Amino acid sequence: MKPSRVKEVLGPLLESRWPVFLWGPPGVGKSSVVHQVVKTRGWVLRDVRASLLDPTDLRGIPYVENGQANWAPPSFLPSDPDSEGVLFFDELNAAPPLVQASLYQLTLDRRIGEYVLPEGWRIMAAGNRSEDRSVVFRMPNALANRFTHLDFEADYDDWRSWAVEREVHPLVTGFLGMRRELLFKMENSERAFPTPRSWEIFSDHMKTLGQVPLLEEVAVGTVGEGAAMEFMGFRQNAITEKQVNLILKDPQNEMLPKKLGDQYALISHLWSRSSEKGVRTGAGHLLSRLPVEMSVLLVRDLLKVHPAFVADPRCSEFLREHGELLN
Repeated sequence: MKPSRVKEVLGPLLESRWPVFLWGPPGVGKSSVVHQVVKTRGWVLRDVRASLLDPTDLRGIPYVENGQANWAPPSFLPSDPDSEGVLFFDELNAAPPLVQASLYQLTLDRRIGEYVLPEGWRIMAAGNRSEDRSVVFRMPNALANRFTHLDFEADYDDWRSWAVEREVHPLVTGFLGMRRELLFKMENSERAFPTPRSWEIFSDHMKTLGQVPLLEEVAVGTVGEGAAMEFMGFRQNAITEKQVNLILKDPQNEMLPKKLGDQYALISHLWSRSSEKGVRTGAGHLLSRLPVEMSVLLVRDLLKVHPAFVADPRCSEFLREHGELLN
């Protein structure tokens, strides 16, 4: 299930207050989606790394009062009866079996010993799959049966929408537009491999390092050798910032790139520089010159970062003719 679909399903599921478990490979954004869904509802999120817990951590620490032993619950368990939120156990199946067993009562009965989870709180968990070569323990059937399980997969279109907002480097989004299968690939890899998370990391490295000679080594160490070699070849032959500037200087007449990869890179350059004077005007002129599918992508990206672009006369005209393609 792609991230946007998970978001769509997750909201109603959380309203039902039954526990939900997200399954997916590492680095695809499971935790980020949980944070986004919770934030949009204005709830509190308690993010607990289950793999760091001991079996006794959930019960708390005993203390004596009036000659009787009571338990002081840990601070990550909410205590305000009027609060609303999500108690999120990330990496749950990376926790040892005894830790997972300690969650039985909390996930189903919403209590541990004397502690009772406030009515406004929901329980979620996430974990990697055993086939992703992650460190995981088999989830006991009794615990698994307490959750509604959702599978989470990387999706390029969802990732690109996020990447525009995150201002991922235009060459990274341009390259992955042409080689979508490299957004996530774990085959024959023991260390670095391409995932949405590792591409974000590499994008930040590119912004920081610029033209440093060791960029190839950094790429290999971040997204893996195969993806890095392909990206560096793309980068070497991709449209340059100088060429983009020439197009923006005369968007009605300057020759546009014919290679698909360069068209993706051009669009990425345009939305990443859309705050600069004249860039959005130039982009508007290009809508009638680029292939329709590229123009649709350009409009979608620009509207995400600058919704006022819809008032541009050329954008309005394009939407009248091709608006159905944006849905």
